[in-house]
Amino acid sequence: MEAQTLSVKRAEVEFHNFASFGEPERAIAAYAEENQRRGAILRSHTEFVQWMTPYLEIGANAGHSSYMFSNEFGEQGFALDISADALRYGKVLMDRWRLDRAPIRIAGDALHLPFADNSIRMVAAFQMLSQFQDIEAVFLEVKRVLQPGGIFFFAEEPIRRLLSLRLYRAPYWEQMKPWERKLHEWGLLGFLTKDVIGARQEEAFGIRQNHRMTLWDWDHLIRKHFVDHEYQMFIAERGWGERVIKALGRRLDRCGSDWVPTRLLGGTLAAFCRKEGRTEYPDGGFPPLEKDFEKLLRCPDCRGDLVRIEGETLRCVSCGYLAADEEGVYNLLPSSDKKELYPGPRADVIDFCQGDCSDRLVEGFYGVEGVYGNKYRWIGKRAVFRLDPQDPGRRTLRVRGHSHPKMLGSGEPARIEIRANGQTVLKKNLDRPGLFVLEAPLPEAPGYTIEILASPSFQAPPDERWFTVNLSFMRLV
Repeated sequence: MEAQTLSVKRAEVEFHNFASFGEPERAIAAYAEENQRRGAILRSHTEFVQWMTPYLEIGANAGHSSYMFSNEFGEQGFALDISADALRYGKVLMDRWRLDRAPIRIAGDALHLPFADNSIRMVAAFQMLSQFQDIEAVFLEVKRVLQPGGIFFFAEEPIRRLLSLRLYRAPYWEQMKPWERKLHEWGLLGFLTKDVIGARQEEAFGIRQNHRMTLWDWDHLIRKHFVDHEYQMFIAERGWGERVIKALGRRLDRCGSDWVPTRLLGGTLAAFCRKEGRTEYPDGGFPPLEKDFEKLLRCPDCRGDLVRIEGETLRCVSCGYLAADEEGVYNLLPSSDKKELYPGPRADVIDFCQGDCSDRLVEGFYGVEGVYGNKYRWIGKRAVFRLDPQDPGRRTLRVRGHSHPKMLGSGEPARIEIRANGQTVLKKNLDRPGLFVLEAPLPEAPGYTIEILASPSFQAPPDERWFTVNLSFMRLV
């Protein structure tokens, strides 16, 4: 089983950019709430953790929890995410939250951590293990970089619930239909849905999630790789339906604990796991990490040592791999992944965050709107653009956009049709407003003229234009 495909990595780059930049005020509020929750968990296990320097947060997104480790807990370390752009958003957080200290920011892959063996005191991961089909592969890589006696702290990882029909993936509250919201308030929606509520959005981006882990599965995996652990479980409890089952589960549990209710209802798990061995706290504390942090790093291509050369660029002493300081972020992805995930302007991609892309647009697009991470163009009933593959072979067209409530509230079904070189490749009805991601397999061709047909159209007075959907990202994969 492949732990994580390149298409999922690409989707994570897109999603983390969207999450950090597309709705900035909402994102900053969410980051603050997450830090408050994660900080409280960490403080309740400080005796087990002892110290964190140097720490490494993997799947860090904008690195907001790493900023908490550095500023609230006074520790030093690294924030790693596959999205370099999301990590650059950290400078906004520093300004907004008036922070003094920052982590070293690294764009990298959690399956190929660019760190030396036994180099990190604590690895932290939040809401990211479930994005890997082989979670044990991440455990093995984390254990490799942890010092003897080091701590793996992960939280907000879903526990599969036993009591569910798993009929469909439910969206977040904002996109729920009235009957879904009512069931959610009563604590009954979770008995119908597969995965956690809200998983639909990540799946729409192409992030294939792993919500198969039961509480027993998590416990078995942790005991297999670590010598000691502490758990904290957060049970799903959203209304009277789940409260009743939680109370019943506690009565059925021989110890009156939350193990049985958690198995029945699911929820999330926070765990602190200790690697075998022991590392002593250094006499005199830790020197500033910025002075020689590269000594903890390794080349993502050949595992050779990295040194800093002029302009704060990192260079591998063995193979010559280079990683420049790009607005405070070092991109240490393997060269093959870096080429694919950060291609720059290409004829097979239209991303309005990277420019207006007018050279690939044929007709039907209005001007660019939005903010970085979520820039888009509205279209009317028909829009045409051109994409040319970089290599021969069959391709899949990927289109990301947004449907307005007015489009779905007109009384007519909201429809999208996609044609490639005059041939219909997809017809889709949109049943909810908000984000959508469409994928359509394409026949092999040297180039593609793509038509997007959407209906019904609507107006937003006093604007006299007619709209259907907006499009933000189109790509051949």
